Amino acid sequence: MPLDWDADSYRRVGTGIMALGHEVLERTELRGDEIVLDAGCGPGELTAELAARVPDGRVYAVDASPRMVELARERLGERATVWEQDLLDLEAPEPVDFIFSAATFHWIADHERLFRRLRAALKPGGRLVVQCGGAGNIAAIRAAIEDVSGDPWMPWNFATPQDTEARLCAAGFADACAWLYERPVASDEPLVFLKTAILGAHLERLPEAEREPFAQAVLDRLDKPFVARYMRLNMEAKADA
Repeated sequence: MPLDWDADSYRRVGTGIMALGHEVLERTELRGDEIVLDAGCGPGELTAELAARVPDGRVYAVDASPRMVELARERLGERATVWEQDLLDLEAPEPVDFIFSAATFHWIADHERLFRRLRAALKPGGRLVVQCGGAGNIAAIRAAIEDVSGDPWMPWNFATPQDTEARLCAAGFADACAWLYERPVASDEPLVFLKTAILGAHLERLPEAEREPFAQAVLDRLDKPFVARYMRLNMEAKADA
């Protein structure tokens, strides 16, 4: 069952994460007439920027969270077609020229299947531009979670660039390139940030009364002031012609 999200809280505390996605869009060139897909659109903030970049194109957006889909539809209106679907079962309404995704793929365990579904959605020669958490992401927070829970279970797939390039090529992509860089993200509401952006899957495993104490215990083990040290996995590729 895909993780649902507290969309209102994410919109309030997720500014730093969204800034990472804007950074990727800023370096992405579009003609303006492409058919584009935002894979894991969240509340639609980055989808709106995509729509502004393709005034003569069409925009599709998909997310597995019903709450995020509702928020994205409210934000985007007729500028994009938004629907709820697990990306592992992705079926685009039509072949697209460009797929963008930010802060999503590390929540998906099966990157091999994911990349095959994305390749199937692209036209031959279509482009994929993605950023998500990669190897080494939020290492200190993960250590604190394991210390509090006593359980090494983690819900994320923080892949390496080497494994990512190999998986992209195996799925039918060419010119696959992946790389990492670090971006620290601070928050004025660290407890809400942790609960909303990081700990959701852990908290869902706990009884309601234990969730707030768990999140607070994780926060208490982290350095002050709070900074989430994100390692961002970037990937760019083209669908084989």
